[in-house]
Amino acid sequence: MLTPAEKPVTITPEQKQQFKDEGYFVLERCVPEEHLELLRANCQGFIAARDAEMDAQGVDRLGLCAKGKRYFLPDCYNKTPALGRFIFGELMAEVCRATLGDEALLFWNQYVVKGADKDSAFSWHQDSGFVHLDCPMYLTCWVTLDDVNLENGTVYLLPYSEIGIRTVVKHIRSPITNDLVGYFGKNPGKPAIVPAGSVVAFSSYVFHRSGPNLTDKLRRVFLPQYSTTPILNTKGELWGEAVPFLKGGEIVWKE
Repeated sequence: MLTPAEKPVTITPEQKQQFKDEGYFVLERCVPEEHLELLRANCQGFIAARDAEMDAQGVDRLGLCAKGKRYFLPDCYNKTPALGRFIFGELMAEVCRATLGDEALLFWNQYVVKGADKDSAFSWHQDSGFVHLDCPMYLTCWVTLDDVNLENGTVYLLPYSEIGIRTVVKHIRSPITNDLVGYFGKNPGKPAIVPAGSVVAFSSYVFHRSGPNLTDKLRRVFLPQYSTTPILNTKGELWGEAVPFLKGGEIVWKE
């Protein structure tokens, strides 16, 4: 059932087919304003917490984060349950139905933020490449909290038809940035140039990268990811989360 903050979203048959054929589609200006403000309002607190963690350790890099340059800030829902209003809302339900079907679990969620820095780029990778080679396909929803463009480090996607790969490949870790890199070719990819409140939905098998933020403002994205079944590591243990969201096409999450 739609909440007062939400409005119906239409995902066309053409967009559903594009996801099957190319691994992604884009919905512009679809996030309800109330949810967009909710996501924005909580972002800075996660940045401050990660900065404090790096300060306490006397480092300016921690995992994939580089202080003031780029941030990957996970486990946001557990730390701020109010974010569930968006994560488990009707918009994300409709995106999941269009891509995964009638069964969906929340697998992962994080803020991805680029500071104003020429070194804030992120290398070509598949999201499943950060799990393991037998990782089942899951859905990434790249939700823009700001207008994104070439200048502030938007995401670039490599459609299936242009790279010819629909499975996970071995990634190599960069000793400088800690990035896992899975593609070293020259195809620049297709940039997503969309306004705030848009969703770029893509398969975890789609190669993507992002450029540096060359502006004087943050480029903020929220990233919920969904799977049809719990995703396990190579030891058979749960990787990430498996929070029930859709069952038989209906939202089962309760606030």
